[in-house]
Amino acid sequence: MVTSNTESGITVAYDDSDGTLDFTVGTLNQDTTGNAATATALETARTIHGVSFDGSANIDLSEVIQDTISKQSIAIAKELNIIGLMNIQYAVKDNEIFIIEVNPRASRTVPFISKAIGSSLVKAATKSMLGVSLAEQDFDPVLPNRFFVKEAVLPFDKFPNVDPILGPEMKSTGEVMGIGKSFGEAYAKAQLGAMKNLHFSGTAFVSVKDSDKKYLNELLPLLVENNFSIIATKGTAAAIKALGYEVAVINKVMEGRPHTVDKLLNKEVQLVINTTEGKQSISDSASIRRTALESRIFCTTTVFGGLAIMEAVKNNLESWTVEPIQQITNIN
Repeated sequence: MVTSNTESGITVAYDDSDGTLDFTVGTLNQDTTGNAATATALETARTIHGVSFDGSANIDLSEVIQDTISKQSIAIAKELNIIGLMNIQYAVKDNEIFIIEVNPRASRTVPFISKAIGSSLVKAATKSMLGVSLAEQDFDPVLPNRFFVKEAVLPFDKFPNVDPILGPEMKSTGEVMGIGKSFGEAYAKAQLGAMKNLHFSGTAFVSVKDSDKKYLNELLPLLVENNFSIIATKGTAAAIKALGYEVAVINKVMEGRPHTVDKLLNKEVQLVINTTEGKQSISDSASIRRTALESRIFCTTTVFGGLAIMEAVKNNLESWTVEPIQQITNIN
């Protein structure tokens, strides 16, 4: 999603390129004299836990946080004597800002934000490095009233017997952008652009690690509302029943047939939400993720990915909008 802070020029977007739902912030700041400019790409670290997805997926950074990030970015750039592009990784938790690292270079976020706002951050930053201030460039990008989601294109289906679980390594071979009037629409378009197979109803297999069970009270009602029946392994099924929801119990692969992989191979499951932790658990569930990939069944390995996909499928395709990017970047 893109939001604006007119004084700092901050734009905010969602990034799902590592399999988690992150925030991406792009800024282009200049000092008070207007003689120097710093183009900054800001990305928070991993998933911001505790985020609650409501009907509008309202996950904005407050103006206070945006102002603080902008001021910190300018202060860092001045201290390091950087004019042009730099990359700062921020994390925001409970309204507290953490700086992960600072790099005197651009990042993949820069072209993403440039496309979203319809103006080249690289071009503006390069001119700044050559001595042309933002004021002299008349750089004042219009921030579209749209949601923008960046999704990674992953090559797992090209390599037999590879576990598609995500980690800290860079595994993507490309990226796509989804744009919509709502977060769900933009997220769904991004998934389709990455060749993911979305189903708007059906059966969902849910198996989550113990530390994620506290999020089931958010996920389950969304599954029911979107006409998904639920199957789960014994541990997760017990937690689901305790919350008052119907669930069919299915065997783990090691517990004998019929088991989860059988259901996937028989096309009886349309969505997989599988979160794991620990070497043994990850190994035991690898066949589920691999079978889902080979069968083109949408699979997410985080609860927050499950929450996001529920936002994506709650509206049918007929309600989506299709607009030229040139027209979108002129929308206030």
